[in-house]
Amino acid sequence: MTANGLVDTGAILALLDRKDRWHRICVDAFAQLRLPLATSEAVLAELFHLVGDSRHEMDAAWRLVCCGAVVLATIEDSELGQIRALMLRYADRPMDFADATLVHIAKREGLTTVFTVDHADFDTYRIDGRRRFRVVPAKRP
Repeated sequence: MTANGLVDTGAILALLDRKDRWHRICVDAFAQLRLPLATSEAVLAELFHLVGDSRHEMDAAWRLVCCGAVVLATIEDSELGQIRALMLRYADRPMDFADATLVHIAKREGLTTVFTVDHADFDTYRIDGRRRFRVVPAKRP
């Protein structure tokens, strides 16, 4: 898998929804990112759950996911223990499964950039327990 960063659910939703308070900031940030961005099946499950039954939003999500800007990073059964360990380490937050998959993929693939609106969590999470994420876009002013 070749990717230049990661993408989380909230950033995708903000790109798709012009009424989202993060929309303009995410559109501008997305234009500056080197593509493709990796994501996980868990993030896509969240995305399609949150877009719901709206045919328009579902189609827009599929277009973004299938245009080559996003690549799917698979998680193998043998990696689930590492993801569980991350969720236990951050139990005080708590870390959800989708975030845990992204942190795991970051470590595995050597990625440090994450496109997300979830600053509180990704400013806290560490790659391999040490390295900070470069969170894009910057916090809202």
